[in-house]
Amino acid sequence: MRDWFISLLNRYYDAFITEHRYQYYLDGLLVTLEISLVAILIGVFIGILVATLKVSVANIKGLRFIGTICNCYINIIRGTPVIIQLLIIYNLIFTSRDTNEIVVAAACFGINSGAYVAEIVRAGIESIDKGQMEAGRSLGLNANQTMFYIIMPQAIKNILPALGNEFIVLIKETSVASIIAVTDLTKAAQYIGSRTWDILTPLLISAVFYLVIVLGLTKLLGIFERRMSQGDNN
Repeated sequence: MRDWFISLLNRYYDAFITEHRYQYYLDGLLVTLEISLVAILIGVFIGILVATLKVSVANIKGLRFIGTICNCYINIIRGTPVIIQLLIIYNLIFTSRDTNEIVVAAACFGINSGAYVAEIVRAGIESIDKGQMEAGRSLGLNANQTMFYIIMPQAIKNILPALGNEFIVLIKETSVASIIAVTDLTKAAQYIGSRTWDILTPLLISAVFYLVIVLGLTKLLGIFERRMSQGDNN
């Protein structure tokens, strides 16, 4: 038992400490967070745009094709694996030799996230009482002004917890970015495994990194939700 425990410690020491290998994990973690942050910003922008277009043109004759395009985007993105989307975007759109893989990954995950955010935002908009639109129009605001100054702020407040969960899911999804040679946290673990001839230990270490991030964000999200609830009660 003692020999097994010492052997286990040596494996983790080799995978994390030897030759300052912890730096690979930290560098990979930074890339993962960079991709996730840029992707969620792109996703929120696309999601709000698509959701607003869907709701705005739903009953306008002659513009319904815009809603059809939005639905096609959402259905295609949500109906295909993100790893396939990543490979298609990398090989079809970004074909230059000096392509920045991090930019490709951020763009892909942003486009993917946008489809899910669009449905979240749409549900948030539809959860607002229709009387709010009428109230805005009675104040002299046009439909677009009412949407952005009255409806959207209330909808965003309602969907912030769901957006937080989308960000958490996105961080885990970025682990497939290594397939296009992005040196993220997962790729760093694979590289260390190739050096130590022990792939399992580095993967377990990277899993701990992901777990800590997700649990930390989940905790922050829970605190945020409770404060929002207290604000509503007051």
